[in-house]
Amino acid sequence: MDKVTGLPIVGMVGGGQLARMTHQASVALGQSLHVLAVSESDPAALVSPDVTLGSHTDLDALRSFAEGCDVVTFDHEHVPTEHLRALEAEGVAVRPGPDALLHAQDKLVMRRRLADLGVPVPEFAPVESVADVTVFGDKHGWPVVLKAARGGYDGRGVWMLDDPAAAEETVAPQLEAGVPLLVEERVEMRRELAALAARSPFGQGAAWPLVETVQQDGICVEVLAPAPNVAPADAERAYDLALRIANELDVVGVLAVELFDTPSGLIVNELAMRPHNSGHWTIEGARTSQFEQHLRAVLDYPLGATDPLAPAVVMANVLGAQRIPEMSADERIHHLFARYRDAHVHYYGKGERPGRKIGHVTMLGDDMDDVRTRAKLAAHWLSHGEWLDGYDIHGSAT
Repeated sequence: MDKVTGLPIVGMVGGGQLARMTHQASVALGQSLHVLAVSESDPAALVSPDVTLGSHTDLDALRSFAEGCDVVTFDHEHVPTEHLRALEAEGVAVRPGPDALLHAQDKLVMRRRLADLGVPVPEFAPVESVADVTVFGDKHGWPVVLKAARGGYDGRGVWMLDDPAAAEETVAPQLEAGVPLLVEERVEMRRELAALAARSPFGQGAAWPLVETVQQDGICVEVLAPAPNVAPADAERAYDLALRIANELDVVGVLAVELFDTPSGLIVNELAMRPHNSGHWTIEGARTSQFEQHLRAVLDYPLGATDPLAPAVVMANVLGAQRIPEMSADERIHHLFARYRDAHVHYYGKGERPGRKIGHVTMLGDDMDDVRTRAKLAAHWLSHGEWLDGYDIHGSAT
């Protein structure tokens, strides 16, 4: 407990933008969020007064960090499972626990468990040789998707293989490097969706509206809340699916269930057990943000309401441009606010480089097409310092 406030101390392993935004939510609750960061220039380390420098792969650093915390949680899933089990054995409250988190750390473990639960997933198989991929492709059809079972994110660790020759070229080097692999069928999908839920140790669950996530080069560029053109029954199924997975896996905290929308129904793609990019819209767009909800959940507080605050909410990621603008970020924000006074901008304190998530912008309104256009234009302006081709500064098509 914090000796000054008498409130519990949450420790978050990882100092990225998720920890930064969780810190902002903790301020309103009067809590002290302690952060284990790799560098003093990590996004969360720039804003939190309670930062410990150390690696998430160093058990001694984790032990030392956990000593001052009532509960330990994460802004990424890369802490070694054996370290988390050691902390639990020593009495540390780890939320989500290692048995749950393993399903977000290891895609093969996740696929097997969800399949056992009857949750729809793509056809898959473990890969220990090139022949495993070739046999799978011949059986289920080419192309196939090769994935690193551990460590991949934002398109990294994913390969589309069109034929046996591509498998021969790609699989062997990864196996030689010690990368655990699985192969999946390439799903025929119409779009990608995400169901975001939270669960407390008491077992209370809450879920936000189903959203559509728009991907570009393996990176989420937009989130549309609620997902347009979804039948109410399908949205309800996604809501129930997220809560069921959270309960079956004993998740504590926020759970993101990434989904493929296919002609035969919803199929689970990935799981994340932490605040997630698909939930950034909730900061301004929902009664309780995913960051406050994550804190409530890991502390076993009653969960907050998840109702949206507008008929249409769009979050657009600000990605580093191929050519860094001459105009400073400060000037870009100045000009953006002059044109869009209702824009909600979040910069993460990260250096700009091509394709890097350096922030996001959120817009609310009544019409999804209008809100989406304004959010897209705002994000492009912040990353490029120029208006998107085909639109004027007012968001009208030219």
